Amino acid sequence: MPADARKTSTASSSTAPANLWEPNPRATGLRRRIGEFVLSGPVQSFVLAVIIINAITLGLQTSDAIVDTLGGFLLVLDIAAIVIFVIELALKMFVLGRRFWPDGWNIFDFVVVVISLIPAVGDLTVLRSLRVLRVLRLVNRLPQLRRIATAIIKAIPGIGAIAALMAIIFYVGAVMGTSLFGEDFPEMFGSIPTSLLTLFQVMTLDNWTTSVVFPILDVHPGAWMFFLPFILISAFVMLSLFVAIIVDTMLNMNESTRGTVAAPAPIITKTQPIVVRDVPSTSNGRGDLDDAAALREELAALRKETAEIKELLTARRQ
Repeated sequence: MPADARKTSTASSSTAPANLWEPNPRATGLRRRIGEFVLSGPVQSFVLAVIIINAITLGLQTSDAIVDTLGGFLLVLDIAAIVIFVIELALKMFVLGRRFWPDGWNIFDFVVVVISLIPAVGDLTVLRSLRVLRVLRLVNRLPQLRRIATAIIKAIPGIGAIAALMAIIFYVGAVMGTSLFGEDFPEMFGSIPTSLLTLFQVMTLDNWTTSVVFPILDVHPGAWMFFLPFILISAFVMLSLFVAIIVDTMLNMNESTRGTVAAPAPIITKTQPIVVRDVPSTSNGRGDLDDAAALREELAALRKETAEIKELLTARRQ
């Protein structure tokens, strides 16, 4: 094959993958054009604005006075938002195909939109309150929020271990509290479940002195030796561990999930690149000779410094 032909084939093969659409390389023609439109910045910004407006609308619908005045208008806005969400979701499922489902955020959007379509009648009335979950779609649209949510999800194993340790501490405290104070204060430590609820109130520091500790101290003056260690361990140490695990996960997280295929490139935590300077060389190899001479001079200087250090050490020993 001639050299020009080889260069042409190589160039064409190297540029062919660049023509593929990254969110779904199989999408071509009309499907790709629809995908580029749906996942474009202006459309995603429009959907973000609709989510914010819909969140405000859901909040206003909780006021009877506002519903009596603007009930019909708010209902139209709510229906319009649902229609926009359904159209966006359907188009994304069409253009992404199988690539829609591996993304957890897309599944979350799908579940939220499906819940919005379920009629809130009969036993399904409780689903009406779940409409507010649409606001959580903001997490999928904002990279900063998506990064925090990803860090929390990745920190779940560590948080689970701390939660297990806290459960053991609570159980030990509940058994001790029931044994020590159950007879005199059955309303707070009469049983294990009651003791767990009381200890949870103590951990949250919610009115724990006047309603729990002080009445017990009037009968058991040494009860502070039980409550103070429990508060220090449960309220301060455990909370600090929770925060430390999440922060450590965010620091060690090299990249975030894709959240939405509108931004298919993951967020990479950039590190300082290693810069390697090329030594200029000429056809006669003069650059290599100069570089070798510089290295020999550096080695000679290092040997001289090493010899001086050895002399100093020998003098100190003597």
